Amino acid sequence: MTTSTTRRRDRLHQSIAPFLSFFSGPFARLNQEPDVANFAVGNPQEMPLPAYVDALQRNVSPRDKDWFAYKLSEPASQRTVAATLTSRTGMDWDPRDVAMTNGGFAAIAVALRTLVEPGDEVLFLSPPWFFYEILILAAGGEPVRLALEPPAFDLDVDRIAAAIGPRTRAVLVNSPHNPTGRIYPPGALTALADALADSSARIGHPIWILSDEPYNRIVFDGLTAHSPAEFYPHTVITYWYGKTLLSPGQRIGFLTVPPTLPERAALRDEIFMQQIAAGYAFPNALLQHALADLERLSIDIGALERRRDRLVPALREMGYEASMPEGTFYTMARSPIPDDAAFAETLARHRVLVLPGNVVEAPGWFRVSLTASDEMVEAGIPRFAAARRETMGGR
Repeated sequence: MTTSTTRRRDRLHQSIAPFLSFFSGPFARLNQEPDVANFAVGNPQEMPLPAYVDALQRNVSPRDKDWFAYKLSEPASQRTVAATLTSRTGMDWDPRDVAMTNGGFAAIAVALRTLVEPGDEVLFLSPPWFFYEILILAAGGEPVRLALEPPAFDLDVDRIAAAIGPRTRAVLVNSPHNPTGRIYPPGALTALADALADSSARIGHPIWILSDEPYNRIVFDGLTAHSPAEFYPHTVITYWYGKTLLSPGQRIGFLTVPPTLPERAALRDEIFMQQIAAGYAFPNALLQHALADLERLSIDIGALERRRDRLVPALREMGYEASMPEGTFYTMARSPIPDDAAFAETLARHRVLVLPGNVVEAPGWFRVSLTASDEMVEAGIPRFAAARRETMGGR
């Protein structure tokens, strides 16, 4: 094994170490305990949507000999996605530009493998979803992190523009943003598009936006989550139905480019090849058969918003600094001590699970998932207070 290969493998291990530490520690000990208030990750804490189960049952009985044969991006799935994108953006989406994938994880991996040459830089915003760095490294790219400043975690276009160099190939943007819940408004996305267009002209090749959008339908307060694809043609959208349907174990998603991209037809074969090379990154047959039904469903966004409106003010009243998310499942709260992992252990002793900030590159903070049940929210509020009093010496 060469030195460069060993170094890259070491970086892969380092990038995932905080994730493994938490999920083999407090999460493994307490995740299945019935009395735990579980705010750790966006897993369901209640039974699945009945309509989701009905959709799978309606489509599980085979209607021809190829019902469960090898599947690619099935035309019916592509048409379903294109129709939704057209309705959402007002742009006339071409179904042929939709590549169906086995989840958003695979969509990001395929997009990076399609766009990135060895040594290309991919800028990503921190705090990030915890697997961005490892996916960039695995695609042969060089991750470049740009910090979002708490507590607002606003999109800093000037900082992005200043970080662009001749090797920059893509900027990875996630809105609504996990873990902060921020939604980047049209003004910020327009400014980003203008900055990338100027930088692309300066360095002589297009800089892509890789827009990770699994939460684009989970928005609060009547807001709309706009896609960068509405403002910038060199955008790849990745999406995963596991968030909107709260079914993360059922893996179906897609990647696509907007109809404003001049060279989009040339990308189709490259994306297809990378899906094969990534381990046949297509969704399974049943989920594609059911997609037209699944597309119309959603978890109860109002219930998530009510939990936000109950929990965030309660945390603030206790003395926590906590963000008010505009979308996603999550809110961020500042730990009362700098060691967020140690405070997460304190919360675990009080039968509360949260995600330590070090897992998402937000030291001194922790993430709280609103997919916890209403009962968990009510049980958790006094426990958050007790853990904070213990940590602060009774104050």
